[in-house]
Amino acid sequence: MLDNERVMEIFKETEVLLEGHFLLTSGRHSSQYMQCAKILQYPNYAEELAKGLAEEFKEDNIDMVVGPAMGGIIIAYELARQLNAKNLFTERENGKMTLRRGFTIPKGAKVLVAEDVITTGGSVFEVMDIIKEQGGEVAGVAVLVDRSNGTIDFGTKLRAALTVNVVSYEAEECPICKERKIPVIKPGSRKINQK
Repeated sequence: MLDNERVMEIFKETEVLLEGHFLLTSGRHSSQYMQCAKILQYPNYAEELAKGLAEEFKEDNIDMVVGPAMGGIIIAYELARQLNAKNLFTERENGKMTLRRGFTIPKGAKVLVAEDVITTGGSVFEVMDIIKEQGGEVAGVAVLVDRSNGTIDFGTKLRAALTVNVVSYEAEECPICKERKIPVIKPGSRKINQK
């Protein structure tokens, strides 16, 4: 079981929480950004966090762990290692989430979806659709950071190392944009078309 105090200690040590003006993968803007890639620089922290998350799924007989590229790849791998399961990743091809490289999900396989950070859950929902299309069963979702503060309903078990409420805005309603003092930056891995 993950201890919230210990998780925050790891996040502080790795300088995960950034302050400024950020364009999130969802297209929304925020004054805060959780750069989980900074945690994943340290295999010992990735292992510690994944071990805590894996405990939440050890009774679920997970066959595979799938994470969307880029953010979900490392945490999915470490969760798969902890759960003694197979590890796959999805990636975007022409803007659409796909399963490539000869990866397949057997019918009936119990699959855990892993992601570094969720705000709206868009990438996770896309991965879940792929799992269902292949005939797999979504057994749960494991994330390092749930920026929705637990408001997303995936229709399955969701566990996060850290659940926070990071305030975000639609681009046209962003007060930081209106002040025009801080330019917006996109620190994540996915390209976004700005309006």
